[in-house]
Amino acid sequence: MCGIVGYIGHREAYPVIIKGLKRLEYRGYDSAGVVLYEGGDFKLSKTKGKVSDLEAKAEKEISLTGKMGMGHTRWATHGVPNDVNSHPHFSNSGELVIIHNGIIENYEPLKKELINRGYTFKSDTDTEVLVNLIEDVQKKDNLKLGKAVQVALNQVIGAYAIAVMDKKKPNEMVVARLGSPLAIGIGEDEFFVASDASPFIEYTNNAIYLEDEEMAIVRLDKPMKVRRIKDDTLVNPYIQQLQMNLEQIEKGGYDHFMLKEIYEQPSVIKDTYRGRLLANKGIIQMAGVEDNLEKFLNADRILIVACGTSWHAGLVAEYIFEEFARIPVEVEYASEFRYRNPIINENDVVIAISQSGETADTLAAIKLAKEKGAFVFGVCNVVGSSISRETHAGAYTHAGPEIGVASTKAFTTQITILTLISLRLAKAKGTMNNSDYQRYLLELELIPEKVEEALQTNEVAKNIATIYKDAPNCLYLGRGYNFPVALEGALKLKEISYIHAEGYPAAEMKHGPIALIDEHMPVVVIAPKQNHYDKVVSNIQEIKARSGKIIAVVTKGDVQVKELADHIIEIPDTAEALTPLLATIPLQLLSYHIAVMRGCNVDQPRNLAKSVTVE
Repeated sequence: MCGIVGYIGHREAYPVIIKGLKRLEYRGYDSAGVVLYEGGDFKLSKTKGKVSDLEAKAEKEISLTGKMGMGHTRWATHGVPNDVNSHPHFSNSGELVIIHNGIIENYEPLKKELINRGYTFKSDTDTEVLVNLIEDVQKKDNLKLGKAVQVALNQVIGAYAIAVMDKKKPNEMVVARLGSPLAIGIGEDEFFVASDASPFIEYTNNAIYLEDEEMAIVRLDKPMKVRRIKDDTLVNPYIQQLQMNLEQIEKGGYDHFMLKEIYEQPSVIKDTYRGRLLANKGIIQMAGVEDNLEKFLNADRILIVACGTSWHAGLVAEYIFEEFARIPVEVEYASEFRYRNPIINENDVVIAISQSGETADTLAAIKLAKEKGAFVFGVCNVVGSSISRETHAGAYTHAGPEIGVASTKAFTTQITILTLISLRLAKAKGTMNNSDYQRYLLELELIPEKVEEALQTNEVAKNIATIYKDAPNCLYLGRGYNFPVALEGALKLKEISYIHAEGYPAAEMKHGPIALIDEHMPVVVIAPKQNHYDKVVSNIQEIKARSGKIIAVVTKGDVQVKELADHIIEIPDTAEALTPLLATIPLQLLSYHIAVMRGCNVDQPRNLAKSVTVE
């Protein structure tokens, strides 16, 4: 949940670290800190607040010179966000310093033992326990830093990505990971360490992604060594050529990353099906599916595990898989899946969905499914991420880096991938006739163009936002394929504007939520002219009879709902199963404009982080 940046080399470390922390701030932004090494000593500055607050404080507190250093931006787990609990943390002697992403689950007994051994603690964090444990091991057994880190980590239960420096080692940094991502950028006589590659993309295209339970000793005067933490065996790491470019992680003239990412959806949906969808030939080709087609075709059921927005994409997929391929589907919250002793069989296919590919709960669900003998297929956005390595096969969405904490383009590209898979299975199983199959392929190919048209609702959404920006509550209703879109629309509003919002199947409104409706309650109804249209019209009439304010997302040219609704937002017509790809667009825009008008931090909403690498 936190962002880690480290540097050793010929450059001044501070500018590299601060720029890197700004790029990683999506991972946590309740506090930040930096430590620099120069002249045999550490220089530390840290503070509650954002990286910009750290920048202002550091310039006053410390000399910003030094060719080695590391920084951290935090999402609090242990200890409230304040200056003391901010990272980096020193050991008692002041000779070791650490930054840490993750949770040390057994920190309390370790802390008690260290207190008994004379150690004192300034913060409430599990991280300060870890750095003192490393120091205790180092001094007790007279070990070098790397070996001390290894021994200490073998006593730790939990998840971590760490970077550690020793005052006595001027050109060395020790890093390790278990459950939290860590990349090492390899430059000319310089090394970069970060939670992802974005902090060093302009300096080098070469990176190593540490695997779980691996550590590396990064140093200038000797070759870098990567070892397994458990058994100390040497690892020959794979050096990846990064595909990311600097333009992808900049705002590109937009006020916020979220708005940029909303407007990227036509191009990234096209990138996601590019080379996979050959509509004019009636072909869908996806290596991860083709190589394991029999697993899918012989599946007794498909289990989809995900969290948050990815879970909503999974709900859309449930409708699509069952309609197209006639395979039973269950959609599970990954956070609940592993704890309820689920029934998993060898003939089950488990699809795990995650934008980052690092979601801790989803990774835990994957490991459980594999233990039970199920075939596990991953859908994620980040190349080289943990989910891409832990699953048997998978497919990348090609959304590019998503910096805004509230997912937008991840949602639509995930649905695109899942739709392609379901259509391929329908073709193989013969559960869809050829004319319908061809029609869907051609319609899916047109979706980017229709998303572009849906984005033209921006001004309408902005005008509606001015009216409802101060509403304390909001209800979202949808039926069929668009029920998950209602859930996603409500989640977006909650995440970035802090307005309480709930999504419901439209028919469920009368079973409770209708009690909330009065003249102060805006109700967003997704009402494209599809199979459930007449039923949704009836639901709208029920809302109107109780003076609710109706914001309707309708098919272009709609007349009937237009007469009933207070506001309409028109989207292009498409095949019913593909309407979520269009209906979600105005809901994203509506949430965005309401949040901006309320003065909220759109890209970094309070209490949230982009990559949830802790349970």
